[in-house]
Amino acid sequence: MPRRKRTSAGTDGLLLVDKPAGISSHDVVAAARRVTGESRIGHGGTLDPFATGLLVLLLGRATRLLQYLHDTPKVYDATVRFGTETDTEDLLGAVVVEAPRPTPDALERARPNFVGTISQVPPAYSAKRVDGQRAYALARAGHDVELAPVDIEISELTLRDFTVDADGKVEQCQMRVRCGSGTYIRSIARDLARACGSAAHLTQLRRTDAGSFRVADAVTVDQLRAGQGVVRPALDALAGYPQQALTDADLAGVVRGIDVAATVDGPFAALITGSVTADNAPILVAFAERRIAESGDRFQPRVVMREAAV
Repeated sequence: MPRRKRTSAGTDGLLLVDKPAGISSHDVVAAARRVTGESRIGHGGTLDPFATGLLVLLLGRATRLLQYLHDTPKVYDATVRFGTETDTEDLLGAVVVEAPRPTPDALERARPNFVGTISQVPPAYSAKRVDGQRAYALARAGHDVELAPVDIEISELTLRDFTVDADGKVEQCQMRVRCGSGTYIRSIARDLARACGSAAHLTQLRRTDAGSFRVADAVTVDQLRAGQGVVRPALDALAGYPQQALTDADLAGVVRGIDVAATVDGPFAALITGSVTADNAPILVAFAERRIAESGDRFQPRVVMREAAV
């Protein structure tokens, strides 16, 4: 059966966007679709509407690389306000608990208990599914939402810039978290305060890093809407994976999904053109997985970024 051609040129690649507060991650994706003309856009993790910071978007064929993306660990900076807990665990929710504020010493004593592999109950206002429905939809409808705890990984949790009242109690502080996927920063603040007999919610949240990606390299939404968003090559999404250059003979087979002899180490590799573009940047042909064959180690293409010539 002949290989089906793409009906439009589209845009394949990586786009880093610095999301502002007040819009959803979906709004950013919609803006990227309008500007690039590419309908297929996936992301490496959403941000809450009140949150700001790094969104990692993959466009076109590159969306198939999402499952292989090195987008962890993630780093967040948050402002935590103590004394009240809200139903959403952020500044947009209704206050549901009031409690005495903690001291800086109490917070520092509790802090080490939130580093490492810990169990966390996700917030009721989250995208977790309960009986096929989003938890936040059930919560907004007035239903009691009970979510099962999940194990998360936190490699760093620091507290700084304490604002203290006349009684020596913490009104707010800055919190930095380096963590794995599936972590709710809102719930870390919630549980940290509870461990001190207090209550808390987030007033600000910003994602600064996701794997090898940095918010400093991202464009703003205004720049994106003005057509100033730079779509980087799809190969940039695979930072950290080894690269294997292909000969012309290898290339002809790889674009048809045929495996190739492995010449670099690692369970996965980015297969690139042996020739280079005018700016000496290699071009991603396929992302491949190592397999053992009678003829030796081979790389089997899992995501092919170029079409075979017809």
